[in-house]
Amino acid sequence: MEITSVVFFSYLSGSIPFGLILTKFFSGQDVRKIGSGNIGATNVLRTGKKYLAATTLILDILKGYAPVVITLQFFPEYLQLSALMAFLGHIFPIWLKFKGGKGVATYLGILFALAYELSALFIFTWLVVTLIFKYSSVSSMFATMTVFVVTLIRETALPILSPATEGPSISNLIITVNTSFILFIFFILIVFTHRKNISNLKNKTEQKIKL
Repeated sequence: MEITSVVFFSYLSGSIPFGLILTKFFSGQDVRKIGSGNIGATNVLRTGKKYLAATTLILDILKGYAPVVITLQFFPEYLQLSALMAFLGHIFPIWLKFKGGKGVATYLGILFALAYELSALFIFTWLVVTLIFKYSSVSSMFATMTVFVVTLIRETALPILSPATEGPSISNLIITVNTSFILFIFFILIVFTHRKNISNLKNKTEQKIKL
């Protein structure tokens, strides 16, 4: 019963299409017919309504953050499952025939719930790569990969190699491996949701962010 509640609550929270709802309500536009057709904040920004894009970003972060924090409080053993279901809810929402967003903002919300330092690492990496290349897609994929690699090294390799520690306990190692594994899955899924952007990058048709 607990696992079922976590699955449904997390998925439904992640599946709320805030970008579509906000643009429909405040501008009468369908964000799916604008720009890339994505329901995320980056495409909402292409409507010319910066406040809608900012609000979409915040709400998409919260819909990843909220279910994971609640699960951490009441059902911590299902933490990774909750994070995954919230993310899948965003990219495969039942309300939009399973055609959702790319999941970056929701992923960031999940990182905030898991560890603030991971979210800070993601934001820092995203900003640096964006300033250099000016492609949101490149920044998102690279920042996601960075979070996974740094977590994997920090939580598994360093404790084993450090002579100052006795090495991780079996229980802690299982937790960290699960965290690294779920971050790896997120990286693969974000690359998958950006497959069109990857094609555009190859064809040199990808749109740059106007800073």
